[in-house]
Amino acid sequence: MRKLKIVTDSSCTMDPKLINQLEINVVPLSVMINDTIYTDDETLGAEKFMTLMASAKDLPKTSQPPIGKFAELYDELGEDGSDVLSIHMTKALSGTVEAARQASQLSKTHVVVIDSDTTDQALSFAVIKAAELAQAGQSLEEVLPVVENILAHTKLYIGLSSLENLVKGGRISRAQGMLSSFLNMRVVMELKNAELVPLIKGRGNKTFSKWFEGFKEELNQTPNLKQVAISYAGDAEPWQKYADVLREAFPQVNVTIFHTTPVIATHTGSGAFAMMYYSE
Repeated sequence: MRKLKIVTDSSCTMDPKLINQLEINVVPLSVMINDTIYTDDETLGAEKFMTLMASAKDLPKTSQPPIGKFAELYDELGEDGSDVLSIHMTKALSGTVEAARQASQLSKTHVVVIDSDTTDQALSFAVIKAAELAQAGQSLEEVLPVVENILAHTKLYIGLSSLENLVKGGRISRAQGMLSSFLNMRVVMELKNAELVPLIKGRGNKTFSKWFEGFKEELNQTPNLKQVAISYAGDAEPWQKYADVLREAFPQVNVTIFHTTPVIATHTGSGAFAMMYYSE
């Protein structure tokens, strides 16, 4: 019986223990700060990265993994006849998924590559479920529709204290949506169909708390809610309070909170957050 192995990239935020427990293969992106290239893995770390970014003379630059790195990993994973399911961050933020696709065409292993159309913990929803099913002995043909269903029922919202990093990094243009000339406005956007769609803007932190009330109501109206997640860049305290509110409001639902990865923090800047969920 053919085995199935799971690959993702380092934008996938999750409990590090699960990576080993579920045998998830994480291909790291790279981050360049002050002309020094760092690998986005456990040796960099969120706190170290935020300190480096705060003191950097220019915005850090992220680089997708080389095609050869993907191809080498795929060949290695397929040596025993295994299939590979490779699930990656949205093309809206990185060319990583396209690098994975090109590598899959070079590899001798049977590889299916998926653009998740999301990132961070929202990406981990699908990756973790795929890895659990793979460990349970399910095949690629069995796991694929489950992953596609999770992704189809996943939503990701991003709140930014400043749009400066997204604009400088070329992930969003000054002409798009609500930007105008107010880069330091609080903005909440939805990542949808490979685009960041502005939903609400304001001058103070009440912008976020006002949006959060609507988010809670959306969760209340979502049937078969499976998981809610919060990721943040920088200080944990304000977002921990939101997590506590959600745990009290939805005691039957798993609510996770993690600092986001360096790759995501590069695009969002400090003070940003993401809230996401999926349902069945």
